[in-house]
Amino acid sequence: MYHQYFGLREAPFSIAVNPRYLFMSPRHRDALAHLLYGVGAGGGFILLTGEVGTGKTTINRCLLEQLPDDTDIAIILNPALNALELLASVCDELGIDCDTRHHSLKSLTDKLHRFLLDNHARGRKTVLMIDEAQHLDFDVLEQIRLLTNLETNHEKLLQIVLIGQPELAAMLRRPELRQLNQRITARYDLGPLSLDETRAYIRHRLQVAGLTADRELFADGAVRAIHRRSRGIPRLINLLCDRSLLGAYGGNKSRADRAMVEAAAREVMGEEGASSKRRRPAWVVAALVGAVIAAAGAWLWNRGALAPRAEAPAVAAAAPARVAPEAPAANKGSTTAAPWLQPPDAAGQQLWALHAVAVAPDQACPLETVAGLACYRDAVRTWDALQGYDRPLVLELVTPERFRAAALLLGIEGQRARLAAGETVAVVPLAELTPLWSGEFYLLWQPPEGFDGPLSLGDEGPAVAAVARMLARLDGQDRPLTQGRFNEALQSRVRLFQASNQLAADGVVGVRTLLKLNEQLGIDITRSLALSQLETGERS
Repeated sequence: MYHQYFGLREAPFSIAVNPRYLFMSPRHRDALAHLLYGVGAGGGFILLTGEVGTGKTTINRCLLEQLPDDTDIAIILNPALNALELLASVCDELGIDCDTRHHSLKSLTDKLHRFLLDNHARGRKTVLMIDEAQHLDFDVLEQIRLLTNLETNHEKLLQIVLIGQPELAAMLRRPELRQLNQRITARYDLGPLSLDETRAYIRHRLQVAGLTADRELFADGAVRAIHRRSRGIPRLINLLCDRSLLGAYGGNKSRADRAMVEAAAREVMGEEGASSKRRRPAWVVAALVGAVIAAAGAWLWNRGALAPRAEAPAVAAAAPARVAPEAPAANKGSTTAAPWLQPPDAAGQQLWALHAVAVAPDQACPLETVAGLACYRDAVRTWDALQGYDRPLVLELVTPERFRAAALLLGIEGQRARLAAGETVAVVPLAELTPLWSGEFYLLWQPPEGFDGPLSLGDEGPAVAAVARMLARLDGQDRPLTQGRFNEALQSRVRLFQASNQLAADGVVGVRTLLKLNEQLGIDITRSLALSQLETGERS
């Protein structure tokens, strides 16, 4: 109804699960990492709990996408079954031929055991996923526990994932279920989003729906109110955002404010003694009237009753432009006199110095590793593409007089760049820098031990082991997914990491993936640290 008014392609806050709107907060990534580790552990139970609307379904879908192709999956969405019905449903999901008229617990268990043994002999894994598991009866949970007794001498034949609300975890702590609780190899309680995560979540969904980067549809006070009213639960965030934008649309406003969120909360959550006979808020009425008028206008247009106007009014006011501070006087005039414009070798030497290398190599970007650092060179078309590198880097420039030059970039803030200018920092408008830059740049980074090229499924060696240790450290796990061979569990974890960091999720560990890993683990120098070093005159 309102998305066209705000210049969006579609309504951004539907509560339907849409993979295009996937938002992986740090806690969602942790939850998925725990599930992947549990599946890779080769047996037992995996437990995921969380309040209604926190994103368990999203995690489930991600897990299914990350499982290797040699995995057979049985999914039980309605657990309100007795033990016999549950086993029959599992057999149906796995395509096991059963006599539905004469089956018993023993006959179904025997057939399932034979299937699991045959699957194991073919090198395939079997996973049973049960949603809304808090509704399972005790005798059914005990029967599920018995299924994990189906095993070989080395591993369990069936991996079971239990998903449910927090009362599931409380139920499993009861003494009569202690045997099942002790078999849980990975567990995670998915909590609500923080205020910052709520803000990022709202922004993410709006951008997927087509909102440009220079616009805001929610005032900061509105975001705080949404987080407080929703308690950080994504489903409630969607409902509040949807109704708030509807209110802004009905009131002909360019963005939603705190008052609109409070009105939306009363409407969505039925607060303050609302009854079925309570009058709708004025903004809802206005929104509905606006929608009717818009629909009627579209119909009349199609019928030819309305003629196009000479100039269509803007449907939403643009966000007020921010006035950047004037660039330092030293940057005015000819670009060749700018202190941040350096000879290529000088910029390279300063980059090496930021990485605590006292004597830079002869070539600023050598092919071989020097002092544990490797040079990565690339070319991009936009400033946005550089924002993905949280580290200092050298821009390769050409002056108006067609001489080679360089600039040491320390960060981009809005329409300005922070560049090293000797022992100080210059703030330079991007409009002044853009004509000199063709898109080429290079940076320094620390590759893992033994890394000499992309790593993929089946590779072995110290670099694979190093990557597994890095991911385990990122996930807070004591045990890595592999000790030296690139297995399917590691491939799935790499894909998850790549997808959550806007990289091509191909499961191949190349330089871009390692750069992002280094950034998140604090291995390489960051922009903020480099900026601090220059401003204080220190070196790491």
